Amino acid sequence: MLRPALQPRTIGLLALAVTIAGWGLNWPIIKILLKDWPPLFGRGVAGTVAALLLAGLALWRGERVLVPARMLGRLALAGFTNVFAWMGFTTLALLWVSVAEAALLVYTMPLWVTVLEWPLRGRRPTGRRLGALALGFTGVAVLLGGQINASVSPGWAAGIALLLSAAILFAAGTVLLRPPAELSPLTATAWQVGLACAPMIVLGLLFERDRIEPLSPEGAAAFAYMTLLPMGACYMTWFAALRRLPPATASLAMLLVPIIGIVSATLLLGEPLGLRECLAIALTMSGVALALRTDG
Repeated sequence: MLRPALQPRTIGLLALAVTIAGWGLNWPIIKILLKDWPPLFGRGVAGTVAALLLAGLALWRGERVLVPARMLGRLALAGFTNVFAWMGFTTLALLWVSVAEAALLVYTMPLWVTVLEWPLRGRRPTGRRLGALALGFTGVAVLLGGQINASVSPGWAAGIALLLSAAILFAAGTVLLRPPAELSPLTATAWQVGLACAPMIVLGLLFERDRIEPLSPEGAAAFAYMTLLPMGACYMTWFAALRRLPPATASLAMLLVPIIGIVSATLLLGEPLGLRECLAIALTMSGVALALRTDG
């Protein structure tokens, strides 16, 4: 007897679960790779390899990979906000901050979208969105308050600035930039990742050369994981989920990513997870969830 085929929604939910798990676990994995390779070089090499894999997959699917020259500037700008800042700044920040701080701060991105839509798009925030901002930024204040009250090192402050910059730039790219409609999601992603990560390799070779060492077995496993899953397979499952699920459902489910990252960092790296971190998670994620809901 033939088994009944899975419903599109079921396939979408399974694809979403893979995406969330892959991206969530990547947070402590990055810290493992940073023991062997510096941030720009490590993320740059992983991203460039992933971009080539995505381009190869697009070719295998019969999609057009070459793009007109007029699109390159737009793709490069989108790559800077969506990849170079989002991934590069975040990875660099992990040299000085914990996974909990990094994951929560960069996932304030939807809150910054609400802030930027008013001056850039003329969209006034509703009462519900103002409530989302209040919840989210209260969570950030709770998270950072303990560190600020104790002692602020230059490295920690730089890491926080990089994380906030990553969230704000990604939000600005979300508000102002849209991928060209003529390109498939795979091709657009491959170009954005490639155009953003290749310069990271160059910067890494210029400024981080003395810190590039042969990968340990743990570092090699972390590099393989980062390349194949978060920057490769998870993009594919993300696109598969978006084709089968409402965007609001997919976006809200992504709030599990920082929670998985924080919990896995506690288990794998021994990072602290106390009352302050849990309260910050609850407040920030509640605010982001409210911001992601469509206005009624």
